[in-house]
Amino acid sequence: MQPLAIDGEHLTIDEVYRTAVQHQPTTLPREVANTLAASRSMVTHYFDEAEVVYGVTTGFGRFADVVIPEGDRRQLQLNLIRSHAAGVGEPFRPEVARAMVLLRANALAKGYSAVRPVVVERLLDLLNHGITPIIPSQGSVGASGDLAPLAHLALVLVGEGRAWFQGEAMPGGEALKRAGLEPLVLEAKEGLALINGTQAMTALGSLGVHWARILGDWADIAGSLSFQVLRGIPDAFRPEVFQVRPHPGLIQSAAHLRKLLAGSQLTTAPGALRVQDAYALRCMPQIHGASREALAHVEAVVGREINSATDNPLFFPDVQEVVSAGNFHGQPVALALDYLGILLAEWANVSERRTERMVNPALSGLPPFLVEQGGLNSGLMLAQYTAASLVSENKVWAHPSSVDSIPTSANQEDHVSMGTTAGRKALTILHNTSRVLGIELICAAQAADLVGPDKLSPAGRAVYQFVRNRVASWDADRVLSPDLETMASALLSEEGETLVQTLLAGADSV
Repeated sequence: MQPLAIDGEHLTIDEVYRTAVQHQPTTLPREVANTLAASRSMVTHYFDEAEVVYGVTTGFGRFADVVIPEGDRRQLQLNLIRSHAAGVGEPFRPEVARAMVLLRANALAKGYSAVRPVVVERLLDLLNHGITPIIPSQGSVGASGDLAPLAHLALVLVGEGRAWFQGEAMPGGEALKRAGLEPLVLEAKEGLALINGTQAMTALGSLGVHWARILGDWADIAGSLSFQVLRGIPDAFRPEVFQVRPHPGLIQSAAHLRKLLAGSQLTTAPGALRVQDAYALRCMPQIHGASREALAHVEAVVGREINSATDNPLFFPDVQEVVSAGNFHGQPVALALDYLGILLAEWANVSERRTERMVNPALSGLPPFLVEQGGLNSGLMLAQYTAASLVSENKVWAHPSSVDSIPTSANQEDHVSMGTTAGRKALTILHNTSRVLGIELICAAQAADLVGPDKLSPAGRAVYQFVRNRVASWDADRVLSPDLETMASALLSEEGETLVQTLLAGADSV
Protein backbone atom coordinates (compact mmCIF):
# COMPACT_ATOMS: atom_id res chain seq x y z
CA MET A 1 0.00 0.00 0.00
CA GLN A 2 1.37 3.43 -0.98
CA PRO A 3 2.20 5.73 1.97
CA LEU A 4 -0.39 8.36 2.77
CA ALA A 5 1.06 11.89 2.65
CA ILE A 6 -0.26 14.09 5.47
CA ASP A 7 -0.67 17.79 4.65
CA GLY A 8 -3.60 18.94 6.80
CA GLU A 9 -5.76 19.73 3.79
CA HIS A 10 -6.75 16.66 1.78
CA LEU A 11 -7.33 13.75 4.16
CA THR A 12 -10.47 11.74 3.40
CA ILE A 13 -12.70 9.54 5.52
CA ASP A 14 -11.67 6.52 3.44
CA GLU A 15 -8.00 7.29 4.12
CA VAL A 16 -8.72 7.52 7.85
CA TYR A 17 -10.33 4.08 7.63
CA ARG A 18 -7.44 2.58 5.68
CA THR A 19 -4.85 3.94 8.10
CA ALA A 20 -6.79 3.03 11.23
CA VAL A 21 -8.02 -0.41 10.19
CA GLN A 22 -5.79 -1.58 7.34
CA HIS A 23 -2.58 0.04 8.64
CA GLN A 24 -1.77 2.12 5.56
CA PRO A 25 1.66 3.72 6.15
CA THR A 26 1.90 7.51 6.50
CA THR A 27 4.48 10.18 5.76
CA LEU A 28 5.01 13.93 6.24
CA PRO A 29 6.09 15.69 3.01
CA ARG A 30 9.12 17.95 3.27
CA GLU A 31 7.19 21.02 2.14
CA VAL A 32 4.71 20.52 4.97
CA ALA A 33 7.55 20.27 7.46
CA ASN A 34 8.81 23.64 6.18
CA THR A 35 5.38 25.16 6.75
CA LEU A 36 5.40 23.88 10.33
CA ALA A 37 8.77 25.46 10.92
CA ALA A 38 7.39 28.86 9.88
CA SER A 39 4.68 28.88 12.52
CA ARG A 40 7.06 27.46 15.12
CA SER A 41 9.38 30.42 14.66
CA MET A 42 6.64 32.65 16.02
CA VAL A 43 6.95 30.99 19.45
CA THR A 44 10.60 32.01 19.67
CA HIS A 45 9.61 35.55 18.79
CA TYR A 46 7.10 35.73 21.63
CA PHE A 47 9.70 34.47 24.07
CA ASP A 48 12.19 37.06 22.90
CA GLU A 49 9.63 39.83 23.22
CA ALA A 50 8.35 38.52 26.57
CA GLU A 51 4.77 38.73 25.30
CA VAL A 52 1.86 37.03 27.05
CA VAL A 53 0.41 34.26 24.84
CA TYR A 54 -2.10 31.72 26.13
CA GLY A 55 -0.60 28.27 26.56
CA VAL A 56 2.86 29.47 25.54
CA THR A 57 3.79 31.82 28.36
CA THR A 58 0.72 31.22 30.57
CA GLY A 59 -1.16 28.45 32.29
CA PHE A 60 -4.34 26.86 30.95
CA GLY A 61 -8.10 27.26 31.35
CA ARG A 62 -8.80 29.17 34.55
CA PHE A 63 -5.02 29.70 34.87
CA ALA A 64 -4.79 31.66 31.61
CA ASP A 65 -3.77 34.77 33.56
CA VAL A 66 -0.87 33.04 35.34
CA VAL A 67 2.43 33.84 33.60
CA ILE A 68 4.90 30.94 33.66
CA PRO A 69 8.64 31.68 34.12
CA GLU A 70 10.75 30.80 31.08
CA GLY A 71 12.65 28.07 32.90
CA ASP A 72 9.42 26.20 33.69
CA ARG A 73 7.87 26.18 30.22
CA ARG A 74 8.98 22.66 29.27
CA GLN A 75 7.73 21.36 32.60
CA LEU A 76 4.45 23.21 32.02
CA GLN A 77 3.79 21.19 28.86
CA LEU A 78 4.59 17.86 30.54
CA ASN A 79 2.50 18.76 33.57
CA LEU A 80 -0.39 19.58 31.25
CA ILE A 81 -0.26 16.14 29.62
CA ARG A 82 -0.02 14.33 32.94
CA SER A 83 -2.74 16.28 34.72
CA HIS A 84 -5.19 16.06 31.83
CA ALA A 85 -4.80 12.29 31.41
CA ALA A 86 -7.90 11.75 33.54
CA GLY A 87 -9.84 9.34 31.34
CA VAL A 88 -11.71 6.36 32.77
CA GLY A 89 -13.60 3.33 31.53
CA GLU A 90 -12.95 0.81 28.81
CA PRO A 91 -10.31 1.89 26.28
CA PHE A 92 -11.26 2.86 22.77
CA ARG A 93 -10.86 0.04 20.27
CA PRO A 94 -7.40 0.11 18.63
CA GLU A 95 -8.77 1.35 15.29
CA VAL A 96 -10.34 4.36 17.05
CA ALA A 97 -7.07 5.15 18.81
CA ARG A 98 -5.13 4.88 15.54
CA ALA A 99 -7.63 7.19 13.84
CA MET A 100 -7.09 9.70 16.66
CA VAL A 101 -3.32 9.63 16.12
CA LEU A 102 -3.71 10.21 12.40
CA LEU A 103 -6.25 13.00 12.81
CA ARG A 104 -4.14 14.84 15.39
CA ALA A 105 -1.12 14.62 13.10
CA ASN A 106 -3.16 15.96 10.20
CA ALA A 107 -4.55 18.87 12.23
CA LEU A 108 -1.05 19.86 13.37
CA ALA A 109 0.25 19.52 9.81
CA LYS A 110 -1.94 22.44 8.75
CA GLY A 111 0.71 24.67 10.30
CA TYR A 112 -1.34 26.82 12.69
CA SER A 113 -0.38 25.15 15.98
CA ALA A 114 3.28 26.26 16.23
CA VAL A 115 4.71 22.78 16.79
CA ARG A 116 8.03 21.51 15.50
CA PRO A 117 7.89 19.07 12.57
CA VAL A 118 9.23 16.34 14.85
CA VAL A 119 5.96 16.32 16.80
CA VAL A 120 3.97 15.37 13.71
CA GLU A 121 6.67 12.95 12.59
CA ARG A 122 6.58 11.20 15.95
CA LEU A 123 2.80 10.81 15.77
CA LEU A 124 3.22 9.19 12.37
CA ASP A 125 5.96 6.99 13.85
CA LEU A 126 3.39 5.56 16.24
CA LEU A 127 1.23 4.56 13.29
CA ASN A 128 4.05 3.24 11.13
CA HIS A 129 5.62 1.20 13.95
CA GLY A 130 2.33 -0.25 15.16
CA ILE A 131 2.30 1.51 18.54
CA THR A 132 -1.31 2.16 19.54
CA PRO A 133 -1.97 4.31 22.62
CA ILE A 134 -4.39 2.80 25.15
CA ILE A 135 -6.94 5.59 25.58
CA PRO A 136 -9.81 5.41 28.10
CA SER A 137 -13.07 6.15 26.30
CA GLN A 138 -14.76 8.24 29.00
CA GLY A 139 -13.84 11.65 30.35
CA SER A 140 -14.16 14.10 27.45
CA VAL A 141 -16.73 16.89 27.50
CA GLY A 142 -15.87 17.92 23.93
CA ALA A 143 -14.48 21.39 24.70
CA SER A 144 -11.68 22.50 25.02
CA GLY A 145 -11.60 19.64 22.63
CA ASP A 146 -11.08 16.03 23.67
CA LEU A 147 -8.61 16.90 26.41
CA ALA A 148 -8.52 13.68 28.45
CA PRO A 149 -8.42 11.21 25.53
CA LEU A 150 -5.77 13.20 23.67
CA ALA A 151 -3.69 13.54 26.84
CA HIS A 152 -3.58 9.74 27.12
CA LEU A 153 -2.46 9.65 23.49
CA ALA A 154 0.25 12.24 24.14
CA LEU A 155 1.55 10.36 27.19
CA VAL A 156 2.84 7.61 24.92
CA LEU A 157 4.81 10.16 22.86
CA VAL A 158 6.68 11.27 25.97
CA GLY A 159 7.33 7.69 27.09
CA GLU A 160 4.55 7.41 29.64
CA GLY A 161 1.01 6.00 29.65
CA ARG A 162 0.24 2.63 28.10
CA ALA A 163 0.14 1.27 24.57
CA TRP A 164 -0.49 -1.83 22.53
CA PHE A 165 2.56 -3.10 20.62
CA GLN A 166 2.79 -6.38 18.74
CA GLY A 167 -0.42 -7.60 20.34
CA GLU A 168 0.66 -6.83 23.91
CA ALA A 169 -0.36 -4.05 26.32
CA MET A 170 2.65 -2.41 27.98
CA PRO A 171 3.98 0.91 29.33
CA GLY A 172 4.30 3.54 26.63
CA GLY A 173 8.03 3.93 27.22
CA GLU A 174 8.56 0.22 26.74
CA ALA A 175 6.61 0.28 23.45
CA LEU A 176 8.80 3.13 22.18
CA LYS A 177 11.96 1.29 23.24
CA ARG A 178 10.96 -1.94 21.50
CA ALA A 179 10.19 0.02 18.32
CA GLY A 180 13.53 1.82 18.46
CA LEU A 181 12.02 5.26 19.19
CA GLU A 182 13.02 7.87 21.75
CA PRO A 183 10.49 9.68 23.96
CA LEU A 184 9.61 13.15 22.70
CA VAL A 185 10.68 16.13 24.82
CA LEU A 186 7.92 18.70 24.54
CA GLU A 187 8.81 22.33 23.96
CA ALA A 188 6.60 25.35 24.70
CA LYS A 189 3.04 25.13 23.32
CA GLU A 190 3.45 21.53 22.11
CA GLY A 191 1.66 19.80 24.97
CA LEU A 192 -1.32 22.09 24.49
CA ALA A 193 -1.22 21.55 20.73
CA LEU A 194 -1.41 17.78 21.20
CA ILE A 195 -4.54 17.80 23.35
CA ASN A 196 -6.50 20.84 22.19
CA GLY A 197 -8.75 19.40 19.47
CA THR A 198 -11.72 17.27 18.48
CA GLN A 199 -9.88 14.17 17.35
CA ALA A 200 -11.56 11.60 19.61
CA MET A 201 -15.07 12.53 18.48
CA THR A 202 -13.91 12.94 14.88
CA ALA A 203 -12.19 9.53 14.90
CA LEU A 204 -15.46 7.98 16.05
CA GLY A 205 -17.30 9.95 13.38
CA SER A 206 -14.90 8.99 10.57
CA LEU A 207 -15.14 5.27 11.27
CA GLY A 208 -18.85 5.57 11.96
CA VAL A 209 -19.50 7.22 8.60
CA HIS A 210 -17.48 4.57 6.76
CA TRP A 211 -19.39 1.71 8.37
CA ALA A 212 -22.75 3.50 8.15
CA ARG A 213 -22.40 3.82 4.37
CA ILE A 214 -22.10 0.03 4.18
CA LEU A 215 -25.03 -0.58 6.53
CA GLY A 216 -27.19 1.80 4.51
CA ASP A 217 -26.63 -0.38 1.47
CA TRP A 218 -27.26 -3.52 3.51
CA ALA A 219 -30.57 -2.02 4.65
CA ASP A 220 -31.67 -1.88 1.00
CA ILE A 221 -30.30 -5.38 0.34
CA ALA A 222 -31.88 -7.01 3.40
CA GLY A 223 -35.13 -5.19 2.71
CA SER A 224 -35.17 -6.44 -0.87
CA LEU A 225 -34.85 -10.07 0.28
CA SER A 226 -37.63 -9.65 2.84
CA PHE A 227 -39.74 -7.90 0.21
CA GLN A 228 -39.53 -10.93 -2.07
CA VAL A 229 -40.38 -13.61 0.48
CA LEU A 230 -43.32 -11.45 1.64
CA ARG A 231 -44.54 -11.16 -1.98
CA GLY A 232 -44.25 -7.38 -2.12
CA ILE A 233 -45.56 -5.06 -4.85
CA PRO A 234 -42.61 -3.28 -6.56
CA ASP A 235 -44.80 -0.66 -8.28
CA ALA A 236 -44.12 1.54 -5.24
CA PHE A 237 -40.52 1.89 -6.42
CA ARG A 238 -41.23 3.09 -9.97
CA PRO A 239 -39.03 6.03 -11.09
CA GLU A 240 -41.92 8.43 -11.68
CA VAL A 241 -42.86 8.20 -8.00
CA PHE A 242 -39.54 9.82 -7.09
CA GLN A 243 -39.50 12.32 -9.91
CA VAL A 244 -42.31 14.11 -8.08
CA ARG A 245 -40.53 13.91 -4.70
CA PRO A 246 -36.91 14.19 -5.77
CA HIS A 247 -34.96 13.79 -2.54
CA PRO A 248 -31.60 12.27 -3.57
CA GLY A 249 -31.57 9.66 -0.81
CA LEU A 250 -35.02 8.40 -1.76
CA ILE A 251 -34.04 8.24 -5.42
CA GLN A 252 -30.92 6.23 -4.59
CA SER A 253 -32.66 3.67 -2.37
CA ALA A 254 -35.46 3.21 -4.91
CA ALA A 255 -32.91 2.63 -7.67
CA HIS A 256 -31.17 0.06 -5.49
CA LEU A 257 -34.42 -1.76 -4.82
CA ARG A 258 -35.37 -1.87 -8.49
CA LYS A 259 -32.04 -3.45 -9.35
CA LEU A 260 -32.13 -5.89 -6.45
CA LEU A 261 -35.68 -7.04 -7.30
CA ALA A 262 -35.21 -7.34 -11.07
CA GLY A 263 -36.05 -10.82 -12.27
CA SER A 264 -37.80 -11.97 -9.10
CA GLN A 265 -40.59 -14.54 -9.48
CA LEU A 266 -41.95 -13.73 -6.03
CA THR A 267 -42.99 -10.08 -6.32
CA THR A 268 -46.63 -9.40 -7.19
CA ALA A 269 -48.88 -6.91 -8.98
CA PRO A 270 -51.37 -4.63 -7.20
CA GLY A 271 -54.49 -6.61 -6.37
CA ALA A 272 -52.97 -10.05 -6.93
CA LEU A 273 -52.57 -10.70 -3.21
CA ARG A 274 -53.27 -7.24 -1.78
CA VAL A 275 -53.76 -3.74 -3.11
CA GLN A 276 -50.77 -2.23 -1.33
CA ASP A 277 -48.07 -3.29 1.10
CA ALA A 278 -47.47 -2.29 4.70
CA TYR A 279 -45.20 0.71 5.24
CA ALA A 280 -42.14 -1.34 6.24
CA LEU A 281 -42.15 -2.69 2.67
CA ARG A 282 -43.79 0.01 0.57
CA CYS A 283 -41.97 2.95 2.18
CA MET A 284 -38.45 1.53 2.17
CA PRO A 285 -37.10 4.22 -0.20
CA GLN A 286 -38.64 6.97 1.91
CA ILE A 287 -37.36 5.56 5.22
CA HIS A 288 -33.97 4.29 4.08
CA GLY A 289 -33.45 7.29 1.83
CA ALA A 290 -34.09 9.82 4.59
CA SER A 291 -31.28 8.25 6.61
CA ARG A 292 -29.07 8.28 3.52
CA GLU A 293 -29.51 12.04 3.22
CA ALA A 294 -28.83 12.50 6.91
CA LEU A 295 -25.66 10.45 6.49
CA ALA A 296 -24.56 12.67 3.60
CA HIS A 297 -24.80 15.67 5.93
CA VAL A 298 -22.82 13.90 8.66
CA GLU A 299 -20.18 12.87 6.13
CA ALA A 300 -19.80 16.47 4.97
CA VAL A 301 -19.33 17.74 8.53
CA VAL A 302 -16.83 15.04 9.45
CA GLY A 303 -15.01 15.49 6.13
CA ARG A 304 -14.48 19.18 6.90
CA GLU A 305 -13.48 18.54 10.50
CA ILE A 306 -10.71 16.07 9.71
CA ASN A 307 -8.93 18.83 7.74
CA SER A 308 -9.55 21.62 10.25
CA ALA A 309 -7.28 23.40 12.72
CA THR A 310 -8.91 22.82 16.10
CA ASP A 311 -6.18 24.19 18.34
CA ASN A 312 -6.09 27.27 20.56
CA PRO A 313 -4.39 29.66 20.21
CA LEU A 314 -3.86 29.62 16.45
CA PHE A 315 -0.67 31.00 14.91
CA PHE A 316 -0.91 32.74 11.54
CA PRO A 317 2.64 33.12 10.19
CA ASP A 318 1.59 35.00 7.04
CA VAL A 319 0.47 37.96 9.15
CA GLN A 320 2.58 37.15 12.24
CA GLU A 321 -0.44 37.11 14.53
CA VAL A 322 -1.64 34.73 17.21
CA VAL A 323 -5.37 34.47 17.92
CA SER A 324 -7.15 32.92 20.88
CA ALA A 325 -10.50 31.60 19.67
CA GLY A 326 -12.78 28.60 19.94
CA ASN A 327 -12.03 26.12 17.15
CA PHE A 328 -11.57 23.38 19.74
CA HIS A 329 -15.29 23.45 20.55
CA GLY A 330 -16.89 20.23 19.36
CA GLN A 331 -20.43 21.46 18.77
CA PRO A 332 -20.41 21.12 14.94
CA VAL A 333 -19.31 17.51 15.24
CA ALA A 334 -21.45 16.74 18.30
CA LEU A 335 -24.66 17.64 16.50
CA ALA A 336 -23.64 15.57 13.48
CA LEU A 337 -22.77 12.53 15.59
CA ASP A 338 -26.11 12.68 17.36
CA TYR A 339 -27.65 12.72 13.89
CA LEU A 340 -25.51 9.70 12.94
CA GLY A 341 -26.95 7.71 15.82
CA ILE A 342 -30.51 8.69 14.95
CA LEU A 343 -30.22 7.81 11.25
CA LEU A 344 -28.70 4.42 12.07
CA ALA A 345 -31.44 3.69 14.57
CA GLU A 346 -34.07 4.22 11.88
CA TRP A 347 -32.55 1.57 9.61
CA ALA A 348 -32.76 -0.82 12.54
CA ASN A 349 -36.32 0.22 13.44
CA VAL A 350 -37.78 -0.60 10.04
CA SER A 351 -35.65 -3.73 9.65
CA GLU A 352 -37.13 -5.20 12.83
CA ARG A 353 -40.63 -4.50 11.51
CA ARG A 354 -39.86 -6.52 8.39
CA THR A 355 -38.50 -9.35 10.55
CA GLU A 356 -41.71 -9.33 12.55
CA ARG A 357 -43.75 -9.63 9.37
CA MET A 358 -41.73 -12.68 8.31
CA VAL A 359 -41.98 -14.62 11.58
CA ASN A 360 -45.65 -13.76 12.20
CA PRO A 361 -47.87 -16.21 10.25
CA ALA A 362 -50.81 -13.80 10.37
CA LEU A 363 -48.76 -11.34 8.30
CA SER A 364 -46.53 -13.60 6.20
CA GLY A 365 -48.57 -16.61 5.12
CA LEU A 366 -45.52 -18.65 6.13
CA PRO A 367 -45.15 -21.22 8.93
CA PRO A 368 -44.95 -19.62 12.41
CA PHE A 369 -41.42 -18.46 13.17
CA LEU A 370 -40.26 -19.90 9.85
CA VAL A 371 -39.81 -23.49 10.99
CA GLU A 372 -41.50 -26.79 10.24
CA GLN A 373 -42.79 -28.81 13.20
CA GLY A 374 -43.62 -25.65 15.14
CA GLY A 375 -44.33 -26.37 18.77
CA LEU A 376 -41.62 -28.95 19.06
CA ASN A 377 -39.38 -26.26 17.51
CA SER A 378 -39.58 -22.56 18.33
CA GLY A 379 -37.65 -21.65 15.20
CA LEU A 380 -36.66 -18.00 14.81
CA MET A 381 -39.07 -16.71 17.44
CA LEU A 382 -36.28 -15.34 19.63
CA ALA A 383 -34.47 -13.72 16.71
CA GLN A 384 -37.27 -11.17 16.59
CA TYR A 385 -37.09 -10.76 20.39
CA THR A 386 -33.41 -9.89 20.09
CA ALA A 387 -34.06 -7.44 17.27
CA ALA A 388 -36.82 -5.81 19.32
CA SER A 389 -34.47 -5.51 22.30
CA LEU A 390 -31.74 -3.91 20.20
CA VAL A 391 -33.99 -1.35 18.53
CA SER A 392 -35.47 -0.43 21.90
CA GLU A 393 -31.96 0.02 23.30
CA ASN A 394 -31.07 2.15 20.29
CA LYS A 395 -33.87 4.55 21.14
CA VAL A 396 -32.23 5.17 24.53
CA TRP A 397 -28.79 5.65 22.96
CA ALA A 398 -30.26 7.99 20.32
CA HIS A 399 -31.11 10.62 22.94
CA PRO A 400 -28.88 13.53 21.91
CA SER A 401 -25.75 14.37 23.87
CA SER A 402 -25.22 17.71 22.17
CA VAL A 403 -28.13 19.35 24.01
CA ASP A 404 -26.34 18.82 27.33
CA SER A 405 -23.66 21.01 28.86
CA ILE A 406 -21.92 21.18 32.23
CA PRO A 407 -19.52 24.09 32.95
CA THR A 408 -15.87 23.18 33.59
CA SER A 409 -12.61 24.90 34.61
CA ALA A 410 -14.18 27.12 37.26
CA ASN A 411 -16.83 28.31 34.77
CA GLN A 412 -14.25 29.60 32.30
CA GLU A 413 -15.32 26.81 29.95
CA ASP A 414 -19.02 27.32 30.56
CA HIS A 415 -20.50 25.52 27.55
CA VAL A 416 -19.30 22.15 26.31
CA SER A 417 -20.42 19.89 23.46
CA MET A 418 -20.37 16.31 24.80
CA GLY A 419 -19.39 15.35 21.26
CA THR A 420 -17.34 12.31 22.18
CA THR A 421 -20.27 10.88 24.12
CA ALA A 422 -22.36 11.40 20.98
CA GLY A 423 -19.75 9.52 18.96
CA ARG A 424 -19.54 6.64 21.41
CA LYS A 425 -23.31 6.32 21.40
CA ALA A 426 -23.44 6.42 17.61
CA LEU A 427 -21.01 3.50 17.31
CA THR A 428 -23.03 1.53 19.87
CA ILE A 429 -26.13 2.09 17.75
CA LEU A 430 -24.18 1.17 14.62
CA HIS A 431 -23.15 -2.22 15.97
CA ASN A 432 -26.68 -2.85 17.25
CA THR A 433 -27.99 -2.01 13.79
CA SER A 434 -25.60 -4.45 12.13
CA ARG A 435 -27.06 -7.17 14.35
CA VAL A 436 -30.66 -6.19 13.55
CA LEU A 437 -29.96 -6.25 9.81
CA GLY A 438 -28.18 -9.57 10.21
CA ILE A 439 -31.26 -10.98 11.94
CA GLU A 440 -33.44 -9.80 9.07
CA LEU A 441 -31.15 -11.51 6.57
CA ILE A 442 -31.20 -14.79 8.52
CA CYS A 443 -35.00 -14.71 8.67
CA ALA A 444 -35.33 -13.78 5.01
CA ALA A 445 -33.00 -16.60 3.95
CA GLN A 446 -35.03 -19.04 6.05
CA ALA A 447 -38.24 -17.78 4.48
CA ALA A 448 -36.63 -18.22 1.05
CA ASP A 449 -35.98 -21.87 1.91
CA LEU A 450 -39.73 -22.22 2.47
CA VAL A 451 -40.89 -20.47 -0.72
CA GLY A 452 -38.05 -21.60 -2.99
CA PRO A 453 -34.74 -19.71 -3.26
CA ASP A 454 -34.70 -20.40 -7.01
CA LYS A 455 -37.59 -17.95 -7.34
CA LEU A 456 -35.55 -15.05 -5.94
CA SER A 457 -34.10 -12.40 -8.23
CA PRO A 458 -30.49 -13.00 -9.33
CA ALA A 459 -29.34 -10.44 -6.75
CA GLY A 460 -31.55 -12.10 -4.15
CA ARG A 461 -29.98 -15.48 -4.84
CA ALA A 462 -26.51 -13.99 -4.36
CA VAL A 463 -27.57 -12.53 -1.01
CA TYR A 464 -29.22 -15.81 -0.02
CA GLN A 465 -25.98 -17.67 -0.77
CA PHE A 466 -23.96 -15.11 1.21
CA VAL A 467 -26.13 -15.89 4.23
CA ARG A 468 -26.10 -19.64 3.72
CA ASN A 469 -22.31 -19.67 3.43
CA ARG A 470 -22.27 -18.48 7.05
CA VAL A 471 -25.53 -19.61 8.66
CA ALA A 472 -27.13 -23.00 8.03
CA SER A 473 -30.82 -23.44 7.32
CA TRP A 474 -32.99 -23.89 10.43
CA ASP A 475 -34.27 -27.47 10.40
CA ALA A 476 -34.45 -28.05 14.17
CA ASP A 477 -33.84 -25.81 17.17
CA ARG A 478 -30.23 -24.95 18.01
CA VAL A 479 -28.38 -22.21 19.85
CA LEU A 480 -29.04 -19.05 17.83
CA SER A 481 -26.59 -16.55 19.34
CA PRO A 482 -23.47 -17.57 17.34
CA ASP A 483 -25.40 -17.28 14.07
CA LEU A 484 -26.54 -13.76 14.94
CA GLU A 485 -23.02 -12.59 15.74
CA THR A 486 -21.58 -14.29 12.66
CA MET A 487 -24.05 -12.57 10.39
CA ALA A 488 -23.58 -9.14 11.97
CA SER A 489 -19.80 -9.39 11.57
CA ALA A 490 -20.17 -10.51 7.95
CA LEU A 491 -21.98 -7.30 6.97
CA LEU A 492 -18.97 -5.12 7.82
CA SER A 493 -16.38 -7.61 6.60
CA GLU A 494 -14.32 -7.18 3.44
CA GLU A 495 -16.42 -9.89 1.78
CA GLY A 496 -19.62 -8.14 2.79
CA GLU A 497 -18.45 -4.80 1.43
CA THR A 498 -17.41 -6.44 -1.83
CA LEU A 499 -20.82 -8.06 -2.27
CA VAL A 500 -22.55 -4.74 -1.64
CA GLN A 501 -20.44 -3.02 -4.29
CA THR A 502 -21.09 -5.82 -6.78
CA LEU A 503 -24.85 -5.92 -6.26
CA LEU A 504 -25.38 -2.16 -6.37
CA ALA A 505 -22.92 -1.18 -9.09
CA GLY A 506 -24.53 1.36 -11.41
CA ALA A 507 -27.77 1.55 -9.40
CA ASP A 508 -27.43 4.99 -7.83
CA SER A 509 -29.92 6.99 -9.86
CA VAL A 510 -33.33 6.95 -11.51
